[in-house]
Amino acid sequence: MKRAIVVGVTAIDNIETPFGNVQNVLGGSATYAAIGSSIFARTGIVAPAGEDFPDEYIELLKEKGIDVSGLERSGKAFRWEGFYDFDMNEAKTLRTELNNLTTFEAKLPEQYKDEEYFFLANIDPKLQLKVVKQLRKPRFIAMDTMNFWIEHQKEDLIEVIKNVNMVVLNDAEARMVFDTVNLTKAAKECLRLGPQAVIIKKGEHGALLYTEEMHFSAPGYPLEVIKDPTGCGDSFGGALVGYLASCDNAHEASIRKGIVYGSAVASFTAEDFGTTRLKTLTKEEVEKRYHEFREMREF
Repeated sequence: MKRAIVVGVTAIDNIETPFGNVQNVLGGSATYAAIGSSIFARTGIVAPAGEDFPDEYIELLKEKGIDVSGLERSGKAFRWEGFYDFDMNEAKTLRTELNNLTTFEAKLPEQYKDEEYFFLANIDPKLQLKVVKQLRKPRFIAMDTMNFWIEHQKEDLIEVIKNVNMVVLNDAEARMVFDTVNLTKAAKECLRLGPQAVIIKKGEHGALLYTEEMHFSAPGYPLEVIKDPTGCGDSFGGALVGYLASCDNAHEASIRKGIVYGSAVASFTAEDFGTTRLKTLTKEEVEKRYHEFREMREF
């Protein structure tokens, strides 16, 4: 089994949805992704954590078997506060404190530079590209992003896309990057830049996979309880890359399975606030939901 490395941010979040609110909870793109990955594979995390980042959160990551040697404990932790309306596909940001994210340099521990599977979670594309340049023998690099980087650093983002194997975007981001309402056209434009695969996330409606030869549609899981969608996309991407690392295979069939495993993990994430549900999530629960996904698509 190979190790998966996740690069992004950790955060302390305040979140409000129509179903409640929480204060000072563990969050951040790298956090969700690393926990999702750890369900399947040995995982390392690279992110700024802050001197004020609670030790209990570090211990939680360790309990999940995540190597935390890539955490930078300096300055104040990144903080985010946001809310969701009943349309929970997009968060509204109330407050952001960048703090140590402004000085984070994304330096990989030496032992990570020889790893083969990487997930570049949502973070400044300049930092994503810096990570890529440190790698000695990457086999599979997936990356995620967000609308802020598309609006303000599109050229840097395009350069990252040219240097990875897989791009993960939600439907709104795909339309923004490639200036089209047609998701298939957006995916094809993305593939022309160099990646071997593009995944377009559609929230509760599932995800689409595109390569030069084919496309694949994965369903969303019909949840009865949805409390907070924060981190669903990050846990999806982390679980996908963790699964690929676990089988040391990035062929189409494995990516399809990885998407369904990622969708299963993301669905659990939405069942509670922040990382609460991920803290107790087991591989057995994920496998059970994976098989439910398979049954949903049989006809």
